Amino acid sequence: MANIAFIGLGVMGYPMAGHLKRAGHEVCVYNRTASKADAWVAEHGGRACRTPAEAATEQDFVMLCVGNDNDLREVMTGEQGVLQGARSGTVIIDHTTASANVAVEMGQLAQERGVGFLDAPVSGGQAGAENGKLTVMVGGEESVFDFARPVINSYAKMLKRMGPIGSGQLTKMVNQICIAGLVQGLSEALHFAQCAGLDGEAAMEVISKGAAQSWQLENRHKTMLAGEFDFGFAVDWMRKDLSIVLDESRQNGARLPVTALVDQFYADVQAMGGGRWDTSSLIARLDRSE
Repeated sequence: MANIAFIGLGVMGYPMAGHLKRAGHEVCVYNRTASKADAWVAEHGGRACRTPAEAATEQDFVMLCVGNDNDLREVMTGEQGVLQGARSGTVIIDHTTASANVAVEMGQLAQERGVGFLDAPVSGGQAGAENGKLTVMVGGEESVFDFARPVINSYAKMLKRMGPIGSGQLTKMVNQICIAGLVQGLSEALHFAQCAGLDGEAAMEVISKGAAQSWQLENRHKTMLAGEFDFGFAVDWMRKDLSIVLDESRQNGARLPVTALVDQFYADVQAMGGGRWDTSSLIARLDRSE
């Protein structure tokens, strides 16, 4: 069993930290809003810390799950940041969805202090975090990954090292490109079925047994037809992720015309007041009255 700090108790981090505690690890937590850390301790036990540096002190692992590149830099390198408290030999596992560039930057700073670093973004949404069935894509040294594998497995159904630091973030970008296109295609299919006078749910039942089958179809078509968008990853966060994707594509020369278009469709959803709706809300912009 390991001594672990978990930093960032949002909709993903809160249940992930809970899985670590239930697995028998000693867990302390930090959250920018301290009341969230106190609530986690009241539910799970462990200890709440008041700074990232305090949380990182004397830990075997420090898990991070924060908002974006700037949040990651602040929690890592600030005056009371993780690198101020982490000892040599500690491994930092960053579950934030961020840029590959910031992963490399943070990895280099960690290595200069004798601290291991893995970029390890996750996929599976809030339900995956709560059920301990996340897909975790990892960048970092193989020996560090092997050391961290048993801990990450506390909430992973799929865990794979993709290459050096930054590779996890690049793989998460591949994931978000796929989701953007799939959700737009499903939205158009459902919209078309309704306009054609078909029973949308019956149509999905049929095509889900063929080549059109996908996780999005299986898990989201009913709520999309009902106009319910409270079941997962928010549009605001998807646009943050797609911004990272499109920035990376400008660096590596990848052509992503559909992804860029869907990003603008999500901007339309934000303009409709749907920034906190889940990503399946793309259908709402098709169904609205012009």
